[in-house]
Amino acid sequence: MRLATILCLAASVVFPSISRSQAPVFVITPETSSIKFFVKSSVSLEGDFQKWDATLTFTSPDVSTGVLDIKIQAASVNTGSGFKDDKLKSKDFFDVKKDPWITFKSTKIVQTGPNTFNVQGNFTIRGVTKADALLLTVDREGKVSGEIHGTMAFDRKDYGMDSGIPFIKIADRVEVTVALQAKRVSGPPVIFKH
Repeated sequence: MRLATILCLAASVVFPSISRSQAPVFVITPETSSIKFFVKSSVSLEGDFQKWDATLTFTSPDVSTGVLDIKIQAASVNTGSGFKDDKLKSKDFFDVKKDPWITFKSTKIVQTGPNTFNVQGNFTIRGVTKADALLLTVDREGKVSGEIHGTMAFDRKDYGMDSGIPFIKIADRVEVTVALQAKRVSGPPVIFKH
């Protein structure tokens, strides 16, 4: 009886750590990745964000257990124009002083093809959160690293960005593209459906 108790206790200590070590662990490097945006307008309105962080975590090798978490510093917007950057940072658009972060956190990953995924999640900008989806393509260079390319579109007015930019006519639809370089640093490879 005593031996059985000791074995149960030992198992409860050992097995959780084993199951955690069996999940793939990835690192996304901002230096070789990018998050860009594009808005159709009378004058070019596109750019990227210079400061952000992204994580891709799994609880098992099954791809559906993955969680993609992206956190962008809104004030790091870069269009190549100080005038446009200042306008986007203002309370009319990103309102970076009040809401400094733009975030996307996935709630479900659905594989839609050999290398394509519908990543549903919560997108937050200006403190407003709505359900949205990133359509991702994974380019698996090998079992260790690969690129994740994704697109998402949203209506800026849904997030309280109703203003315009003087002398520039801009559309309501904003397109976001992500190109993330991910490297598996430990654990087994992710299992994809064929």
